[in-house]
Amino acid sequence: MKKSYCPIDTFINTIKGKRKGTIILHLYQGNKRYNELVKLIPDISERMMTKQLKELESDSLINRTVFPEVPPRVEYSLTDLGKQIRPVLKDMYKGGILFENSIDILED
Repeated sequence: MKKSYCPIDTFINTIKGKRKGTIILHLYQGNKRYNELVKLIPDISERMMTKQLKELESDSLINRTVFPEVPPRVEYSLTDLGKQIRPVLKDMYKGGILFENSIDILED
C-alpha cells in the first residue's frame, strides 16, 4: 500500500484490480480456501486470482494461513483492516447498481 496525494486515491489504488472488492466481500462471509474463491468468482483466471490474493495480503487486507497437512491446506481470511472497509465496498456496490440502472435507462 502506498500513500497518494489524496486518501481517496490511496483507497482506490489499494482495492483496484480484477475482483479485489469481490474477494473481500466473499471473505467477509467467512474464511475461504483458494478453490472456493475460484468457484465463487469464475470469470477470473487462476493466475490473476493468485496475483490479487498476494496483493491483498501484502496490503494487509487478508491473511493467508497454511495448515501443516499433507497436502497443505491454505485458507484466506480478512484482517481487521479488511473487515473495516466492508461498509465502503457495500456503498460502492450500491453506486455500481445506480450507474448500471442509469445505463439501462439510456440504452432503452
